[in-house]
Amino acid sequence: MDRPVTACIVMYRNDRDKLRAAIDSTLGSPLVETLYLVDNSPTDELRDLVVDPRVEYLHNPSNPGFGAAHNLAIAKVLGRSKFHMVVNPDVYFEPEAIEQLHEFMLEHPEVGHVMPKVLYPDGSLQYLVKRNPSVFDLFARRFLPGPLKPLVAKRMARYEYRDIDENPAHDYSKTMFDVPYLSGCFMFLRTSTLHRVGFFDERIFMYIEDADLTRRFLQVSRTAYYPGATIHHHFAKGSHHNRKLMWYSIQGAFVYFRTWGWFGR
Repeated sequence: MDRPVTACIVMYRNDRDKLRAAIDSTLGSPLVETLYLVDNSPTDELRDLVVDPRVEYLHNPSNPGFGAAHNLAIAKVLGRSKFHMVVNPDVYFEPEAIEQLHEFMLEHPEVGHVMPKVLYPDGSLQYLVKRNPSVFDLFARRFLPGPLKPLVAKRMARYEYRDIDENPAHDYSKTMFDVPYLSGCFMFLRTSTLHRVGFFDERIFMYIEDADLTRRFLQVSRTAYYPGATIHHHFAKGSHHNRKLMWYSIQGAFVYFRTWGWFGR
């Protein structure tokens, strides 16, 4: 059977149950030809999760970062698979989600990158469709004290496409095209377009490489949010609790704004 889809999960000392759910969800679809597990952990103790012949395990203990690790898999699939998925180790979904996204991409050849609807484990919606970030948006979301956040609530709603009263097109129950920023927790990419825009920017260790890649996709193709497919995402917000991860988010933002400009969108 022709399997036109490849996928990659980048791992680092992950919770085994959550990781197993992500792996099983991805391999649940017969469309998936190969799942690459790129393990940035110091040891290869997660290797024993490889129980399917479609899995290729790559131990990468130098830990060059999220995007750089995904690039190892991307280099293997360009010119081979029709579509490639970037899958977080903390997501899970029913196998039909892949079929639904695959069908959407076949129906919309102008789209290079699509993201499904993303829910928390309790079923509530994650607002992961965004405008291009500004320095202020990222600062306010991460550092603004709680009592001051109501002052920027309207701006944050606009940034996350939650301003449906003012912008009726910002409706998470409907398909949205040409979205500037789609979350990297789950990316369904057309590999021919990926070949044109290039790999993840390896100068960014983690956290904003998805904004950069989505922006490059939008330069040569359309992007889309498609709620006809649904996944669940645990979404730990690690940078809010860990100083090292916070530094990675700041460093990544510095690279992003040096690339795309510090002012304007």
